[in-house]
Amino acid sequence: MPVTTSLPVHASFPSEKFTIGAGVAIFHLASERVVVCYHSRDHYWFLPKGRRNANEETLRAAEREGFEESGYRNRILPLPMKHGQPEDPDQGRQRFVTEPLWTQMLPLTATKQYMLFWYAAETVPPEVELSYHAVPSGSAQAYKAPEPFPKDMTIQQRVALDNTLSQDGKQETYEPVKHEGTGVDEDELMYESYLLPIAEAQRKLRGSVMEDVIRRGWEGVRLRKEMEAA
Repeated sequence: MPVTTSLPVHASFPSEKFTIGAGVAIFHLASERVVVCYHSRDHYWFLPKGRRNANEETLRAAEREGFEESGYRNRILPLPMKHGQPEDPDQGRQRFVTEPLWTQMLPLTATKQYMLFWYAAETVPPEVELSYHAVPSGSAQAYKAPEPFPKDMTIQQRVALDNTLSQDGKQETYEPVKHEGTGVDEDELMYESYLLPIAEAQRKLRGSVMEDVIRRGWEGVRLRKEMEAA
């Protein structure tokens, strides 16, 4: 059953009873796959997500949680989408934005509220991954956010960075690096992650908001490609 939009609500919470989180669908654009996590003890599939740190930007929290829970470095994708935010008068109307695809209000405990923002992101290109060579793999303490998706880069140009020609002239697609041991607690160390075809990932998350995050995110990628080619 597809997820439905909830009715607007009135609710008020003091700071100590309200927690903000962020989750992310990480796409590998060149192979049309998305990162999905699996809890090896409790046996369920999910997209990476978690709480924002104090003073951390929500977008950066989504990228960090995506890395810590899946092992894949990622950066938020600007996409064409309908949203309820006003435009910045200094920048004019933006064709592609980094707004949440979904927002969920979830009870954290009987007296505490959790608000979760879902974003679309992409795996980083080879040269960005190589720029982290000095950062030890599996060191969550050394996490550093990647530079944002370049404003002047198209989706096709981005895909080209992951596609190269071998010596015999055949096209080879770069396989994003999956870092091991990036979880920050015992529970996260039980997470496994996989790059799955879009349709397969949606089947594993069927009936949840996460399924629709993947659908909306991939539709945004396809629409942006069409807009850039027009």
